[in-house]
Amino acid sequence: MPDNGTWASPVADAQYSQGLETGTGGFIGQIYSGLSGYSLCVTLFLLLVAYDQFKYVWNKGNIVGPAWKMPFFGPFLSSVYPKMDEYKAKWASGDLSCVSVFHKFVIIASSRDMARKVFNSPAFVKPCVVDVAYKLLRPVNWVFLDGRAHVDYRKGLNGLFTRQALETYLPGQEEVYDKYFAKFVDISQTENNGKPIPYMPVFRELMCAVSCRTFVGHYMSDAAVKKIADDFYKITAALELVNFPIIIPFTRTYYGKKAADMVLHEFSICAAKSKARMAAGGDTTCIMDGWVKSMLDSESYRQNIAKGVKVDDSEKPTVLLRIFSDFEIAMTVLTFLFASQDATSSASTWLFQLMADRPEILDRVREENLAVRDGDRDQKLTIDTLEKMPYTRAVVKETLRYRPPVIMVPYMAKKAFPVSDTYTAPKGSMVIPSVWPALHDPEVYPAPDTFDPERWISGDAEKAVKNWLVFGTGPHYCLGQTYAQLNLMTMIGKASMQLNWEHHVTPRSEDIKVFATIFPMDDCPLVFSKRD
Repeated sequence: MPDNGTWASPVADAQYSQGLETGTGGFIGQIYSGLSGYSLCVTLFLLLVAYDQFKYVWNKGNIVGPAWKMPFFGPFLSSVYPKMDEYKAKWASGDLSCVSVFHKFVIIASSRDMARKVFNSPAFVKPCVVDVAYKLLRPVNWVFLDGRAHVDYRKGLNGLFTRQALETYLPGQEEVYDKYFAKFVDISQTENNGKPIPYMPVFRELMCAVSCRTFVGHYMSDAAVKKIADDFYKITAALELVNFPIIIPFTRTYYGKKAADMVLHEFSICAAKSKARMAAGGDTTCIMDGWVKSMLDSESYRQNIAKGVKVDDSEKPTVLLRIFSDFEIAMTVLTFLFASQDATSSASTWLFQLMADRPEILDRVREENLAVRDGDRDQKLTIDTLEKMPYTRAVVKETLRYRPPVIMVPYMAKKAFPVSDTYTAPKGSMVIPSVWPALHDPEVYPAPDTFDPERWISGDAEKAVKNWLVFGTGPHYCLGQTYAQLNLMTMIGKASMQLNWEHHVTPRSEDIKVFATIFPMDDCPLVFSKRD
């Protein structure tokens, strides 16, 4: 150690200390400088990418799916422009498979038993449709209710689809079919000089008009029905399987929301009119009337009980309902239209195409319909008449099996869901039971890719109740399944009596386009003419 008196502690040496601090400050500053700006953004981005990949791999577990995902977006373009071949490949890949798009981890249940387990597990999952559906249909809509609240709500709606109720809707449906069948002929023969044109858009308008007349009767003008038919396409387009999390102006979801708002406004007006007419003692002619009348009957019963008036038990309503607001009624009727519009549009398009391509089947439908009408092609239908048409019913059921309109139904896992013995779906994931594989199982439906109505008459198709997932199963099965089948029987039966039609087959006629439901890729080019 020096002893010349010139040595000092580095800490005590201000000059040295200043240099050390400067050096230390420079080193730390370089670190911060190196992580600022562009490099900091890149580092953060890479960390997020790594987290996104890790989360996907963790959620994927041992089920089938891509080894890795495109960061953040995933197969977004495939969800926007879905292809039937890609769906079939996914179903064939395993009982459970997965993808991840944006923030949504999606599990696809392909086999019949896996699909049924999802449908029948209300303790673990609830219907979620797609994210934007909450904004279009409204978060408080009854279809998003869960558990007891959902069950109680359904009880009040069950009476709208009884055999007796369905018969009251038939005159309105036949009125619409008569009008549109004449329009079909005019479109083909006058507007297009007997040349084929794609009829899928026309069938969409037809089924929207039938639904509106069934649901709200004549409370809505023809112009309003046409407006809804035209704009409902926007609602369908907005409900892609996976959407961007927010509604961006001038996008599909934006226009879909505006269309949904318009439909809700029109239905709210109808609800007010129905309440006034039912309160005045009017006849029930549509679903809205039936529901409103049940509300008024329930309110009358409660008031009599409160006043101490003796009411016979036989006069007590089956289900006591409160008086729903006009907007609540409108939201519920919108869900009916949402459930029926695309599905029946799909089914009607395939029905007309399949009948045109198989004239021997159409001839049998004509013979049966003419027989039950006692030879009078213009005789009005009743439920009794429809129930005497086993072959027409078989044609409708086979169409729904062969080309099921709804091929999958999205659910959301409310909590960790043990879908199988080896895999648990994470909370918040989308779990989608698929119905196509069950309806095309060769062990249950021999030659499943062959259209064969006879399998419902002399075959064993009716016994395969576990595979018949066209309308779902479990607590959220479709309320209108009987209505939908009778409606399609009414349509094709009346068409067979009044119309001739030819299908212009193209190379794309049997290819399937997925647009919420499924349609022929060429939109079914047809030519209609009036039967002599």
